Amino acid sequence: MAQLETTYLGLKLRNPIVVSSSGLTSDLDKIKTLEKSGAGAIVLKSLFEEQINFEAKHLSSGTDYPEAWDYVKYYTRNSSVNDYLNLIKQAKAAVSVPIIASINAVTAKEWVNFAQDIEKAGADALEVNVYVLPTDKNASAEAYEQVYFDLAEKLKKILSIPFSFKLGRHFSNLVGFVERLNAADVPGVVLFNRFYEPDIDIDTMQFRAAEVFSTPAELRDSLRWVGIVSSKVERIDVAASTGVHDSSAAVKQLLAGAQVVQVCSVLYKNGLEHLSKIVEGLDEWMDKKGFASVEEVRGKMSYAKIENPQVYERAQFMKYFSSID
Repeated sequence: MAQLETTYLGLKLRNPIVVSSSGLTSDLDKIKTLEKSGAGAIVLKSLFEEQINFEAKHLSSGTDYPEAWDYVKYYTRNSSVNDYLNLIKQAKAAVSVPIIASINAVTAKEWVNFAQDIEKAGADALEVNVYVLPTDKNASAEAYEQVYFDLAEKLKKILSIPFSFKLGRHFSNLVGFVERLNAADVPGVVLFNRFYEPDIDIDTMQFRAAEVFSTPAELRDSLRWVGIVSSKVERIDVAASTGVHDSSAAVKQLLAGAQVVQVCSVLYKNGLEHLSKIVEGLDEWMDKKGFASVEEVRGKMSYAKIENPQVYERAQFMKYFSSID
């Protein structure tokens, strides 16, 4: 029987299948079910600065007293944070797998405040979601990227638990950016985040949210960059996320070089217990292929180890399809 144990951000995991941050990880009963279904680690639902500010603004609307905004913002912020901290404490007491907290904000100041409280609550690690939409035509790309590095510097000063950055796709040089995070001693990155995307209802002429769940086809984008980044950037854990709907997809990401593989959308579609099928499928494939450990699988078909690494590059895609009319 294959050994599925591995590490991620310095934490010991019983297997490399991690449940990513979502509504599925916001409830203690669901967290217990995910552990029973085989989760190697669980990332709690993100605490959003935007949500906290919205709640405060909603509660204080209609008042003529400016002081009310400050008071209600403080109250709702701390109420939301306290609920989240309680979830961390309850989860740590109820399950044995690592519990990774997740914070999502748009200002470095709030991130740091949340991170300190989260560590004190007992989280094993922290997944950092930061996304600043580059809409200022006068701002440089470096200015937007600097937000990450400033935040990393602050987090390193106040945290003793490991942390990772969950990244979007919008970087002109993803490999170079991750290398800079590596140089800043950021322990890990997650490729990729699924941010809110807008859609337009042409009947009502209103904006609405686009599809929130991933599809198996989306695996190809994260697979490419996992294979490249894990090969070109040393000393940083790369977690694969988006498009993993079965054990075959998890195997592919491990072969590409992923340290762990995050799953989410498929659990919404097929239920929490479906997680066990992914873990069992990975175990069965490793036994079938004669792999004794996850370490033997990881990166075996990464950009650095395959004979023709150009298969990971767009040039190869154009070679195959340029002749199609």
